[in-house]
Amino acid sequence: MFSLPELPYAYDALQPYMSKETLEYHHDKHHNAYVTNGNNLIKGTEFEGQSLEDIVKGSFGKHAGLFNNAGQHYNHLHFWNWMKPNGGGAIPGKLEKAIVSDIGSVDKFKEEFIAAGTTQFGSGWAWLSVKDGKLVVSKTPNGESPLVSGAKPILGVDVWEHSYYIDYRNRRPDYLKAFVENLVNWDYVLEMYEAATK
Repeated sequence: MFSLPELPYAYDALQPYMSKETLEYHHDKHHNAYVTNGNNLIKGTEFEGQSLEDIVKGSFGKHAGLFNNAGQHYNHLHFWNWMKPNGGGAIPGKLEKAIVSDIGSVDKFKEEFIAAGTTQFGSGWAWLSVKDGKLVVSKTPNGESPLVSGAKPILGVDVWEHSYYIDYRNRRPDYLKAFVENLVNWDYVLEMYEAATK
């Protein structure tokens, strides 16, 4: 069964970059709905009892409703941890080295990541993932993630309007810049990078 996690910080801890109101709606209403719908849709299917990653990968292209809710649950479980109060700042050495080696520079990564989120038409996500041992930036529609294309996501940003509209209105690039510069929990990204490159 899916369950809604507690946020790893107070609702007002990410201000002024993400408001208490945004987190209350996003976590308590939107993420909670994915959990509730996912639990209802998984009952009696072959996916009952499987790990969340296996449910996401297995239901892709086969069971749209379950995939959408399980995919968003997976994305959001990590999204809350990809942010922290006083985030952004220096990238841990090992991860910075990989970004420079695979993408060209930290600035180039930030530019590509913000561009991916800005140009994702409609709802979706921008990602930094490990694919075939290399870091790549990509974007996906709706609740899809790089898991379904054989990659391991290590950082993602939600560009559904509920993630930023209260705080930024239609200024999605400003939200993405604030996310990269002031919210990213690079220690958690490093943990996921290390797990993905074992």
